[in-house]
Amino acid sequence: MNVTTQTESRPLRLLLAVFASFLLLAAGCAADEEGGRGTSEREERAAAETAASEEGVWPVARVASAVEPSVVQVNVAAIQTTPFGPREAEGTGSGVIYREDGYVITNNHVVEGARTVNVAFADGSVETGRVVGTDPFTDIAVVKVRRGDLPAADFAEGGDLVVGQLAVAMGSPSGFQSTVTSGVISGLGREVPPEITGGSQQSALVDLIQTDAAISPGSSGGALVDRDANVIGINVAYLPPAQTGAVNIGFAIPAATATDVAEQIIEDGRAEHPYLGVGLADLTPEIARRFDISVESGALVTRVDPEGPASDAGIEPGGVITAVRSERVRSAGDLLSALRRYDPGEPLDITVAKGGETRELVVELEEKG
Repeated sequence: MNVTTQTESRPLRLLLAVFASFLLLAAGCAADEEGGRGTSEREERAAAETAASEEGVWPVARVASAVEPSVVQVNVAAIQTTPFGPREAEGTGSGVIYREDGYVITNNHVVEGARTVNVAFADGSVETGRVVGTDPFTDIAVVKVRRGDLPAADFAEGGDLVVGQLAVAMGSPSGFQSTVTSGVISGLGREVPPEITGGSQQSALVDLIQTDAAISPGSSGGALVDRDANVIGINVAYLPPAQTGAVNIGFAIPAATATDVAEQIIEDGRAEHPYLGVGLADLTPEIARRFDISVESGALVTRVDPEGPASDAGIEPGGVITAVRSERVRSAGDLLSALRRYDPGEPLDITVAKGGETRELVVELEEKG
């Protein structure tokens, strides 16, 4: 009996061992299959993310995520003069947190004439704002809220911009807060006449960044950002397609100009600008040929303030300013942009062509009133 029992149990043990091995093998195959499937899915996701990144989708998402907390909506109520008398009007614009202690940069034309200003933050909170100062010449204004530890944006320090590089616009077009659009820098050193912005600045906006990232009513004062999440400009204007036929032509004030003016406003309540005392127009090759002017580009002097610094230096109507120090001037916008880099009271060597002659004159700039 014992022998028989032992003989019969050996095949049983073998059968159980084979069955257990089969289960382990099956489990291993299932694990490998699931692991392979998981690896395959991870690889597909990684490939998709790589492709999206190459197409420029993920850089925009990263920029938007980084900068969104620093972009605000600026709501204003103002009294406007109409043919029917004074009327209260409301408007919406955008702004960028400049300093964590409550200072916000926006456009002059956003808060111009405002009676009340409210600043809506990306986290849903709203604070009452106070207009610290405005600058109609650059269309920059600063608003202060009584709140600290704000997520201030990083502003680009230099002007090393390249036409064609990524540009992301953020703001509140038509009140849609934290709207993100993207495109490229379409041009540099652009000039926009005052009527385009709807404000009352006394001269054209110059040295602007042009972008095809969509800018719309309400975007004014928002941020134009590069792929490193640095603010490179403050959105200021666009060409309305219904009026001009142009599509996606928007403009931003360079960050260097915006921060320079903002610092002056925060410190003194106003910004200083140099005054040359001339009226200007672009010199075109046609005008140069018609009036026998020896140069083909530059800033044509159309008028001279008899009490201004240009008159004192000997600049006359009909002259063409072609350089400021060593910087070439190709247009009136070039000249205005160059002058903004100098302080009132600073002497400048200015090259002027007239009547077949070129002279270098020294002009001592005054402060624009």
